[in-house]
This record gives sequence, structure tokens and C-alpha cells, in this order.
Amino acid sequence: MEHLEYSAAVLRDRFGDRIPAVETFRGQTTVVVDRGAIRAVCQLLHDEPRLSYDLLAALTAVDFWPEEPRFSIVYQLYSLKHNVFLGLRVPLFSSSPEVASIESIYPNASWHEREVFDMFGVTFGGHADLRRILMPADWVGHPLRKDYPLGYEEVQFTFNADEIDRRKPYARD
Repeated sequence: MEHLEYSAAVLRDRFGDRIPAVETFRGQTTVVVDRGAIRAVCQLLHDEPRLSYDLLAALTAVDFWPEEPRFSIVYQLYSLKHNVFLGLRVPLFSSSPEVASIESIYPNASWHEREVFDMFGVTFGGHADLRRILMPADWVGHPLRKDYPLGYEEVQFTFNADEIDRRKPYARD
């Protein structure tokens, strides 16, 4: 049994229905984890010598709006000992976009969790310093949510130059 299969089997055995699925796509294994179990799952993956996932390579979010569960928090763990990546995915509903912080297990998660909080509005319970990291503190909203209003500066081309000049006198030469 290869290490990824072994890891998934250990998690299913230990956590039962708190691991609703194990997905494999293009050679990448992702374990779907109930949000209430993510800390315990990460602790086991980190501390168990036979698993030895000692590095959090990435932590991000995906917004599937208007579908529910709306968000997925995606973790990429790496085992230096076994030279493999294992993905974890925690689905979250828009009515309660909160999951436990794992910064006490993987300290570099602190920055990743702050970025996800700032850009998507997902709260990480137990985080020591959960505040905006990219946007100003008084910014309203979370820019990477799919329902966030688009705002942009219209690009001027030959076909729309006159219209832009009428609306924006400062856009002229």
C-alpha cells in the first residue's frame, strides 16, 4: 500500500464518518474532512511518525457560489520523509463560514488563514491574530468572494474613446 492510500486509510479508521470522502484526481489524493475534525486530523497527520506530514505547503479557499456548500478550505500537506503531498478539503456552508485554526500545529498557517479571512471572510476559530492582511482594516467586504461587486477602470480603445472622454474629462490628453 502506498503512503497516500495508507494515510487515507488511517484517517478513515480513526475518524469514521468525519471523513466523508477520499478523492483522487490526476494522481493527487484529497481527503474531505468534516469541519469539526480538521484540527484533530492535522494533529494526527503531523504527529504520527508513520504519517509524518510535517509541512503545510498551502492553505487557501475556493468559493463555489451560488452552490452550497459555498466554500472549500483547501490544505496541502507535505511529508518530507515520504516525499508526498496530501490534500485536505473542508466544505463550509455560507450560513457558517468558520473552521478551527491549525496555526498551533503548523505555525505558517497563521498567514494563510489571515489571507483567507481577508479575501473570503472565512473565520478561523482560535487564531491568535485574525485580522486583515492585504486589505485596509476599514475595507468593507471580501474581494475574492464571487458575489463581491466588480469594480474596474474601463480600458480605452478606438471604439469607446468618445464615450469615455464624455464621462471622464481627466481621461483626455
